[in-house]
Amino acid sequence: MQYHFADCTLDDARLTLTRGGSAVAVEPKVFDLIHLLVRNAGDLVTRDRMVEEVWAGRIVSESAMSACIAAARKAVGDTGKAQAVIRTVARRGLMLVAAVTLVEQKPVPQPPSNQAETEQRIRYISTSDGHRIAYATTGTGPAVLRFTPNMTNDLEAEWHIATKRRMIDAISRQNLLIRSDTLGSGQSDRRVAELDFARQADHMCDVLDAAKIDRAAVVSESGGVLPAIYLAARHPDRVAKLAIMGGYVDGPNRRDKPRPADPIRTSIDAGWDQTRGGFLMGWVSSYCPEGPFDDLRAITEMARQATSKETMLAVRDSLNGASVASLLPKVQCRTLILHARHDAVHPLDEAQKLAAGIQNAELIIFDTANHLPLVGHPLWDQYVSTITKFLAN
Repeated sequence: MQYHFADCTLDDARLTLTRGGSAVAVEPKVFDLIHLLVRNAGDLVTRDRMVEEVWAGRIVSESAMSACIAAARKAVGDTGKAQAVIRTVARRGLMLVAAVTLVEQKPVPQPPSNQAETEQRIRYISTSDGHRIAYATTGTGPAVLRFTPNMTNDLEAEWHIATKRRMIDAISRQNLLIRSDTLGSGQSDRRVAELDFARQADHMCDVLDAAKIDRAAVVSESGGVLPAIYLAARHPDRVAKLAIMGGYVDGPNRRDKPRPADPIRTSIDAGWDQTRGGFLMGWVSSYCPEGPFDDLRAITEMARQATSKETMLAVRDSLNGASVASLLPKVQCRTLILHARHDAVHPLDEAQKLAAGIQNAELIIFDTANHLPLVGHPLWDQYVSTITKFLAN
């Protein structure tokens, strides 16, 4: 949508602002404030609403808000004295008083869903700590950064797996989707000294910088939820909203009763090097007992090829003992949590702990035993629709 007012045009699809035909560079929060005002032209926008929509409900100082308002006025050619475009309503808020004309842009025709992208182009970055990270982008629109389960993904292999590809295509039809392989796996550098969720979060900041993205929505699955929470807590300015699927607060060894042995770790140790071994299918099937099983076989083989057994065992040990409980109060963005009612790997109680620990988080429960729905499962369409609706705006 394009909003024409005074001698300005704000384009919320391209995230641009022009005045007198010339581009105006603005900070993201300044853009968000102007966008909020033009969408509500002629109506009072209270300070509480500004805090909620521009600063995602976080505490903001009067000086920071005043500076943002001053920058917004300057960007549209207004001043605090003239207030010809943005008027201050004393002790209440702001109002955009200039006439606004809306021009709805025709969407660019998209190819059919099974042909959303015919090829992907993998790019590489060198991180600040000297490693090589592979990433790829598909689609256009508001940016979405994805976190997959640790060390099990490969950008090239997942492109040909139905469950992975359908989700990629669904998000890419409305968003710019940024995917990467975690350090130590897939197309990224396989050299990794230890699993460090904080470092993974920092690497994702490097990926966003390479893609020239200031802020993105984040989608995360299973063990990928942990570094996603680190990113949202440590770099709140980079995360617009957070979707959590199959996540947890405390690893299995930190829950009520530590297990004497980890059957999943045993399966990895015994079967990782077996091309057609049943051990790994048992591992993946414990996550998705309801199937369908065609994609599970492909996902199992992708994981086996994505990293070494030694790395995967180290990952398992780290995940078992991990906890993000102390970070939850620091996550201030809008958060949606999706979880299976009968998940045997990470029980529903873990999702409830996430929802209780993150301010204003929402929890949706799917009536299934699958950790995550797969293509062909009765809940697949609902699962995809829920995620894409959350990411749409």
